[in-house]
Amino acid sequence: MQSPIEIGTILQNRYRLIHVLGQGGFGRTYLAEDLGRFNERCALKEFVPQPGVDHFSDKATQLFQREAAILYQIQHPQIPQFRATFEQDQRLFLVQDYVDGTTYRDLLDQRRQQGMVFSEAEVRQFLKQMLPVLAHIHAKGIIHRDISPDNIIRRRHDQLPLLIDFGVVKEVVTRIQFAERPTQATTVGKLGYAPSEQMQSGRAYPSSDLYSLAVTAVVLLTGREPQDMFDDVNLNWTWQSYAQVSPGLAQVLNKAMSYRPGDRYQSVSEMAQALGAVGRPGTAPAARSAQPPATAPSPNVSHMKTVAVGRPYEQTAVTSARTHQHSPRTQPAAEADTSIWENPWAVTAIGLGLALIAGLGGWAVVSTLNRNPQPAATDTPSPTLDAGASTTTPSPTTSPTDTEPVEYSQRLGLSSGDSRTIRGSLRDNETITYQLAAEQGQRLTARLQGEGVLMTVLAPNGEPADNQASRVLGWQGELAFSGQYGIQLRLVQGLQDSDYSLQVSLEAPESTPEPTPTPTATPEPTQAPPEVLEQRVQFPSGQSGMRVANSVGPQRVRRYVVNAREGQILSAELSGVSGPVTLNIRLPGGQLVEDAAKVLAWQGQLPRGGDYLIDVVSPEAAEFTLSISVTD
Repeated sequence: MQSPIEIGTILQNRYRLIHVLGQGGFGRTYLAEDLGRFNERCALKEFVPQPGVDHFSDKATQLFQREAAILYQIQHPQIPQFRATFEQDQRLFLVQDYVDGTTYRDLLDQRRQQGMVFSEAEVRQFLKQMLPVLAHIHAKGIIHRDISPDNIIRRRHDQLPLLIDFGVVKEVVTRIQFAERPTQATTVGKLGYAPSEQMQSGRAYPSSDLYSLAVTAVVLLTGREPQDMFDDVNLNWTWQSYAQVSPGLAQVLNKAMSYRPGDRYQSVSEMAQALGAVGRPGTAPAARSAQPPATAPSPNVSHMKTVAVGRPYEQTAVTSARTHQHSPRTQPAAEADTSIWENPWAVTAIGLGLALIAGLGGWAVVSTLNRNPQPAATDTPSPTLDAGASTTTPSPTTSPTDTEPVEYSQRLGLSSGDSRTIRGSLRDNETITYQLAAEQGQRLTARLQGEGVLMTVLAPNGEPADNQASRVLGWQGELAFSGQYGIQLRLVQGLQDSDYSLQVSLEAPESTPEPTPTPTATPEPTQAPPEVLEQRVQFPSGQSGMRVANSVGPQRVRRYVVNAREGQILSAELSGVSGPVTLNIRLPGGQLVEDAAKVLAWQGQLPRGGDYLIDVVSPEAAEFTLSISVTD
């Protein structure tokens, strides 16, 4: 590796080096002053050619800058902002904000010296603060690839964890360095922290980042390195004997650290949902009473919060429901529809205030004239009508500030047998509740898509419909009571904003006709099985994935046959659906793959080779787009 740059050197006539922050296999990181930003401190990451390589080529530099430009688009308070890239003296540099804090590696080392480790409460808080960061980058199609205690810094002034050192840049540099040596390994990730598919083939998925985050959490809990806790013969983890941790949190971490990618959480939302359920009562549905409760719960403990919505806004919500589109950012705030003049007490108080001001003003004028009958110039202005008006005229806020909690309510005019798909976006301070009237015995189905968005299905009393209806991605069940139900959407804590797609359907209750004794009754003809329309998937030359769009219905199943080898990773995901469309994935023998029945997306490593069947099904006519890929 080339020697360090002399401290005090000014690069690009702008960045003055102060000292070396760290050094690794790719280069060094310097603390520098940005002379173009009033000597603001920044971090300068240096990438140097490997031994035997003279310099980076022009093509390599362009590739590096293109990838860095993608990172420049990341705007998150827990990710240092990427500022610029440049090349000087046959070295590539990346400029980003400097973080004043301590890495979790150093924090753990400090505790080890005292015979301590991180507590379960601290690790839970750490995970809740980190998951929104991953949701943000995954929504942009970026995988970090190098999560470990060394690459997470606890910022000094607010104690928040910040994610640094994106492995995607290292991967680009590695591809550049070994472009002429294809046999050289080009994977990026720390041994023990990165999952097997990333270390062996260089491929990484959102579940790969969740794997590394879970390993980091285990290291903080135990104070031991991953190599000391992984059984490479049986391919399982043995970390729980080294930590004091609840079974619920252990279950979440073990699932995230599953050896097979398909056995892990596939998104941040899934892991956040499981983490939020740790410590809650059992997930089995509660026993339902035959009659609704005699008394409704007190409003102060209800999960269904009251929102002041005026008549004009309610009409807007209904119109929005008919178009199946919703975006809280474009709707007027609820507070703007509630006027202070509709409150009789407020009007009375304002009238008394005006009378008092008028009386005091008149008394002041008369007193002044009695003392000095000649008008005299004075610098003190007398009370004016504008002053009085500004005192008594209300100035309602027409739009909430970015930090105020905002709640929206929208009615869904769903009838039995109807379904809706609503798309919108949420900010971190917003809550949207979709309301629908339903009857006892009807079946409600709600499915949510959106990175970092979770929903709660609320019963007419404002409480979750059952133990499986709080902060979830999907819910289906028979309704226990008649009344107004709600589907409440909120972001995962810490995420700034996200788009979502909500599918809601309402089905009629299954009627059980009373038996009629008719000795001559003839059995009704059985319904014909649905037609299966089969299509073999042929990927385009040189590609490992493709997308297909088609329609499906209750008597029509679309089957896609994919031939794959043992050990390959099969991915299937629905998008653009116009109804309750789901997937069933079957093994070459025809058996259903475990955890792949009636799903919207699935990914997993294949246990054997052969023809795998991907069935697209729907209880009603609908359209869909299906993405299929097979990778090594």
